[in-house]
Amino acid sequence: MKLVFASNNAHKLQEVRAILTGHTILSLEDIGCHADIPETADTLEGNSLLKAQYVFDHFHCDCFADDTGLEIEALGNQPGVYTARWAGEPSNPANNRKKALQELAGIDNRRARFRTVITLIRGGKIDQVEGIVRGSIAEAEYGNGGFGYDPLFIPEGYDKTFAELPAETKNAISHRARALQALTNIL
Repeated sequence: MKLVFASNNAHKLQEVRAILTGHTILSLEDIGCHADIPETADTLEGNSLLKAQYVFDHFHCDCFADDTGLEIEALGNQPGVYTARWAGEPSNPANNRKKALQELAGIDNRRARFRTVITLIRGGKIDQVEGIVRGSIAEAEYGNGGFGYDPLFIPEGYDKTFAELPAETKNAISHRARALQALTNIL
């Protein structure tokens, strides 16, 4: 099955293609979409739907989009929907990680979760699925793999951050992997 993933994020595309084997996953670039699709909703569900709907409406192809948020318990589940641009525009992962560490300075409760919402539009029918991985925020950055907040996030049951774990391990347990498994069940 051929599906457009409403993203040009190379890291996300690599993860999605590694998990959704057996499907041809096209990027926005692959279909000639160079628009900066607005993410103006105040929920992950809303942003995921906005992106998928844009691709479906403008390119008339089956597609899916995701939105992911890091929710840190002690910070009232921030950054949440603002995860990618928490430290300001333009989006800067290093600054986002630095802000997380600063906000958590002196706080013992470091529980957090990553949550991914995927919206699938196939033949005009809309489905949404979710994937969650619980864990905690490290005291400092560790590891060189992954992207975004991966050097800070330690998934439950592990003593290493996502950035320290092999890609195969992360892809098997991550929030995106869990959402993609739910997506696979629909497909």
